[in-house]
Amino acid sequence: MALRRGFKAEAERLAKDLWSEMSLTPNDGMDAVKLAEHLHCIVRPADALVDIGKLEELRRIQRDAFFACTFKLPGNRYAIVFNPLMSDKRRNSDIAHEVAHIVLGHNFSRLERLGSIAFLSGEKQQEEEAAWLSGCLLLPRFALVHDLRQGKTPATIARNRILSKDMVEYRIRVTGVTRQLAAERRRRVS
Repeated sequence: MALRRGFKAEAERLAKDLWSEMSLTPNDGMDAVKLAEHLHCIVRPADALVDIGKLEELRRIQRDAFFACTFKLPGNRYAIVFNPLMSDKRRNSDIAHEVAHIVLGHNFSRLERLGSIAFLSGEKQQEEEAAWLSGCLLLPRFALVHDLRQGKTPATIARNRILSKDMVEYRIRVTGVTRQLAAERRRRVS
């Protein structure tokens, strides 16, 4: 399913605006918990709500069943609950994904079940939008260009920004920054 026309540019603008609101520079990394808190969201590990043993059991049943979820609270507030069994990089990505749903005003209306556990899920289009925006929030194009101009490798960028190397390589591919930087080098040489 394709993202709606103009969405990718809109997502980059939203990310740039949020980085600016949080006084982040291209040298900084985005901590998704701080981003959520900036937007007045409550962020809690799931083991604050359920026994860690239940999370471990769920992970044994289906490893990728639960990363994070969002609850809408009274007063138009939100709470994001994340899986504490995930790595820091995965957790940062998962919380950013939930923040993206909130920023985009998505509604979760589809009831799904995993064994005896019922939960609300978003439509495929909403999931794709949140996935795209979360990538922009964690590593906006301007910060990626900044890092690559400094000669940083995807592994170094990932380590410095609490991201997976796969996420960094994905953002390099989908943003077209490689072509932009190659064109800049050609202009300097001519």
